[in-house]
Amino acid sequence: MKDPYTVLGVSRDAGKDDIKKAYRRLAKELHPDVNPDDTIVEQRFKEVTAAYDLLSNDEKRAQFDRGQINADGSQRHDFACRRARAGAEGGGGFSGFGFSEADAEDIFSELFGRKGRRRGPQKMKGKDVTYAVQVPFAEAAAGTKRRISLYDGKSLEVKIPAGCEDGQTLRLKGQGMPGMGGGAAGDAFVTVSVEPHPAFERKGEDVYLDVPISLNEAVLGGTINIPSISGGTLALKVPAGSNTGTVLRLKGKGMSVKGGRRHGDQYARLKVVLPRKPDKALRQFVEEWSKTNAYDVRKDQET
Repeated sequence: MKDPYTVLGVSRDAGKDDIKKAYRRLAKELHPDVNPDDTIVEQRFKEVTAAYDLLSNDEKRAQFDRGQINADGSQRHDFACRRARAGAEGGGGFSGFGFSEADAEDIFSELFGRKGRRRGPQKMKGKDVTYAVQVPFAEAAAGTKRRISLYDGKSLEVKIPAGCEDGQTLRLKGQGMPGMGGGAAGDAFVTVSVEPHPAFERKGEDVYLDVPISLNEAVLGGTINIPSISGGTLALKVPAGSNTGTVLRLKGKGMSVKGGRRHGDQYARLKVVLPRKPDKALRQFVEEWSKTNAYDVRKDQET
């Protein structure tokens, strides 16, 4: 924690009235009621409150000035060691700061109109914070990890579960802003952005893939290999007489659901593709074949 004198902007020989006046000014400016949903200002407010809590207490202030305790109220290790060597008992230590000073309550009564019955220390849960990460489609399908930088400069590795959807939010309990007065820390929420895949289309837990097939595969059928979301290939049996628009299902080859306990399906949408270059033999065959086997493919569209 920062030096309490620096936090309040007062000199080390400042009197109690000067300390109280500095705190009143900063508390009025930084209070969460005045700055809703501003996590940075709220953290500054907590620092100011903790600094005032120490400096307004004569005993704590004296201990801090003598180097016996740190700015957060905990006993300094080097001082405890010196006392131990001198045969004295270990320091009682301090567990931290609460919003416990009576005159601090009076200050807030004045600043925010909270007059009447004096309330005891109040716990305030820390603010939640939000982060965003972006992952490729294949990594979201298989599950992956990402390291994010937290608001306090630290970093944390986040597990992206297999099958994570675009826009899905992951909750990291207790990784938000610290609480006040013994309140619990807030949570961190990580929103995952999944990059689109050039071939696969996701619909819930299922995935769709357009699969081109040759004329002979469409007419005669056969088994072909198609891409899978895991990066490998899957064997797909194409029935004889398949057509453009035919959809074939590969059960359990879609996205992971509920931690991998089950999977969605993968669907292949067939698209018949003719040879890129004109084929004289094929042309001659179709000409002869169509003389006795012509059929109307647009009949159903007639009105």
